[in-house]
Amino acid sequence: MAGEAGQARSPDSGYVKARAAGDRFGLLLVVLVVVYVISAFVSGSWVKTVQIVLFLAASMLAVRTARVRGQIAFLALAATVLSSAVALFLVVTFPAGPGAGVGFVLMALVLAAAAVLVLYRVLGLHPEVTLQSIWGAISVYMIIGMMFSALYAAISQFGGGAFFADGQPANLKTFQYFSFTTLTTLGYGDFTAAGSGGRAVAVMEALFGQVFLATLVARLVAAYRDPRRSRDDESGGRE
Repeated sequence: MAGEAGQARSPDSGYVKARAAGDRFGLLLVVLVVVYVISAFVSGSWVKTVQIVLFLAASMLAVRTARVRGQIAFLALAATVLSSAVALFLVVTFPAGPGAGVGFVLMALVLAAAAVLVLYRVLGLHPEVTLQSIWGAISVYMIIGMMFSALYAAISQFGGGAFFADGQPANLKTFQYFSFTTLTTLGYGDFTAAGSGGRAVAVMEALFGQVFLATLVARLVAAYRDPRRSRDDESGGRE
């Protein structure tokens, strides 16, 4: 009976592993880390252009990894390319003001769509937790941090006044720094939002970050099984 059960499970297990092997969440995570490093350490007006292009690449990779097919895949890719192109045009053409704000909002929407697609793939199509599932969840966590940094940049452009208290500089580097320290609830206190809008979004990000780590990532890590252990279990079941 145990051998028959092991044989019955083995085709499904092989199917899951084959599908998981086709995922490239590790590559997506590398692209996101490159985006973060460039934004944090490189200065220059061209950084915005490079950042949006990399956001586009990460979003397209997320669409492909999510295995969306048919007309939905075409619409998702078309919307990603069009939104990124418009965002790039607005941010480059209008360095400040509502035009740049609209560009950052579009950037945030592109990142939000990428996060949803990856999360859908991780939760909806993986009956067995793999290492790629964990990479996917970490990728979503980084995408969320970048999405909120774009929202802070949009609020700064629409508000007109200083975004940070005590006259702290407001740029892509500081927004990204503020976003990830808020998402991880570190809260160093060196950067704080001056306006009520920025504070409200920061509270939402902190809550979202806590729930994401405590529920999804922790659940995936707890449910993860080493593939070698799974093979040993299957071999024992056949015996």
